[in-house]
Amino acid sequence: MFTREIYPELIRALEVKQIIAITGMRRVGKTTAVKYLLKEVLNKNKIYLDLERVEHRILFRQDNYQHIVKSLEYEGIDFSKKAWIAIDEIQLVPEIASVIKFLYDTYDIKFLVTGSSSYYLKNLFSESLAGRKRIYELWPLSFGEFLQFTEPREAFLVEEPFIPYNRQVSGKLKEAYRQYLVYGGFPEVVLCKTEEDKRFLLNDIINSYLNLDIQILSDFRKVDDIYKVIKLLTARVGSKTDFTKLSGITGINRQTLKEYLLFFEQTYLILQVPAYVKNADREIALQKKLYFSDNGILNTLGSAGSGAILENSIASQLRRRGEIKYYARRSGQEIDFILNEQIAFEVKETPSPYDMKVLQQRAEQIGISQFKLIGLEQTNPDFTNFVWAGNV
Repeated sequence: MFTREIYPELIRALEVKQIIAITGMRRVGKTTAVKYLLKEVLNKNKIYLDLERVEHRILFRQDNYQHIVKSLEYEGIDFSKKAWIAIDEIQLVPEIASVIKFLYDTYDIKFLVTGSSSYYLKNLFSESLAGRKRIYELWPLSFGEFLQFTEPREAFLVEEPFIPYNRQVSGKLKEAYRQYLVYGGFPEVVLCKTEEDKRFLLNDIINSYLNLDIQILSDFRKVDDIYKVIKLLTARVGSKTDFTKLSGITGINRQTLKEYLLFFEQTYLILQVPAYVKNADREIALQKKLYFSDNGILNTLGSAGSGAILENSIASQLRRRGEIKYYARRSGQEIDFILNEQIAFEVKETPSPYDMKVLQQRAEQIGISQFKLIGLEQTNPDFTNFVWAGNV
């Protein structure tokens, strides 16, 4: 059984009554996480229900709550005792929130639920289950988790983030990180034995997103247009989103494009990184930078340059450590990422002392005292004042 970095936090959440809601992209490991939690519950008064199964959807669509209670009793739940009910992919039954609220308020039940859309879960729960839930976002594997799945004996080498470059560590893990850059961190993909199988599974994940998630979670019906937009975005990784230009290329109006990108973000296909400014109103007005949440998806959909691929991976790695923004001046000077408004990061495939000097100057200009250069390859044997990409 492979464990994820978020599991200890989820296990602690088992001790409180609030609903555990796990959200993330399809095939990212939500079902595995829920089943792991249920296994940790020693009490046998528990059940797992998958709403992709018709009979489970019908169970929650009954008009009478008592009929639902009877159906769950038939499935083995004893409502006179503490019970644990896990429900997978709750977005497939939009009316389920009222059922969960009734059961939560009436009986001693700990719910564990999953869903594929942050927008759906957050809005559904804020309206009908306020104060009754804790939402946890599950992302593709971090590089540390990737090593746990593939080379567990070496995983300890990247447990401490942002340590200075170490030739032995980067040399030992160079090929593993190359695989991570190319194929990303979907657990099933990582566990595939051949590159052909990895590519096949990534295409399957993308097709499922287009043919299932978009159909179920949105009102969009022009899937071909959506696919065209997603393909175009792969060539714009690390760039500001210019809706006027995208509209001119696609023939799709700007408002519709904005709705598409918001949906992509809420269903975890992409990350949109806002600008770092002191004035909140100006931050809203500035264009966001775009990244894909997983490198495997990015590389399957398009052919970005090696620098953009590395920057995309760093964006998703840093995202797990807090809020990321970028900094840019009208003169063209930029800082790739600012983490939690405290640490500035610049990403270079082959970092140099000059890159570090420039980063220091730009960070100090905006009052940020911590700054780190992130690199992939060491070309100057005397320069080690940077963080290897696998240690982010």
